[in-house]
Amino acid sequence: MKDLSQLCIHTITTKPWSIEESSERFAETGVKGITVWRDALEGRNMSQTGNRLRNHGLNIVSLCRGGFFPAASAEKRQAAIDDNRRAIDEAAELGAPMVVLVCGAEPNQSLTTSRQQIQEGIEAILPHAEANQVQVTIEPLHPMYADTRSAVNTLGQANDMAEAIDSPWVGIAADVYHLWWDDNLQSEIMRCGRNGNLSAFHVCDWRVPTEDFLLDRGLMGEGCIDVPQIRKWVEEAGFEGMIEVEIFSNRYWSMDQAEFLNQIIEAYCKHV
Repeated sequence: MKDLSQLCIHTITTKPWSIEESSERFAETGVKGITVWRDALEGRNMSQTGNRLRNHGLNIVSLCRGGFFPAASAEKRQAAIDDNRRAIDEAAELGAPMVVLVCGAEPNQSLTTSRQQIQEGIEAILPHAEANQVQVTIEPLHPMYADTRSAVNTLGQANDMAEAIDSPWVGIAADVYHLWWDDNLQSEIMRCGRNGNLSAFHVCDWRVPTEDFLLDRGLMGEGCIDVPQIRKWVEEAGFEGMIEVEIFSNRYWSMDQAEFLNQIIEAYCKHV
């Protein structure tokens, strides 16, 4: 029997499917968790959608995504804070315990300034997060995204920020695609676990060669990331949550999604 009790799949992974179809297909195949992207919720009642997912036996792991705090103007920074508060509201209504933050970056200013604005933005939304019992979760992104997607590029930087903020309503998401290359990864995972900040674990693989650095992620086992080793580290650090498959791929989005789902499950069982 395949043990899928820890398997969570992001709605973006099977992007061609609606959230209704995704939830039905995931449940039919024994998947137990779903992470919901905000685009999948457009035009839908959050509370009713959350009930629908739970009625399918799915654990709602998180809502993606908030963040994008840095900006050159105070008005744009405030707009980002307002949007993150809305994301927290959506998560609370959906029944998701956390909002994952893609923290953002502003290419016309230093990374140091962007990181400071990220920390200030998170601190600004924390009272709203606590009031709604929703954690905000920093996801460090690969350095190739440091121009516009995130100025938080290593787990060490995320740990520094979470420690500086020092709140139980701030966590960290460790995504193998973004962190596998870091020779300090094991020690930083342990640090994250000791601090109680290791809130999420995302898996996929790095295809060789990668044809598109955003939209060509691979299934686990078809690239160069040692996913089982990193899983071992996060579990040694105390992580007991669901393992989230997050794949952006034009290659896989163009194929039959039912077949792709079967491949995800097979890759999870063999290579995670």
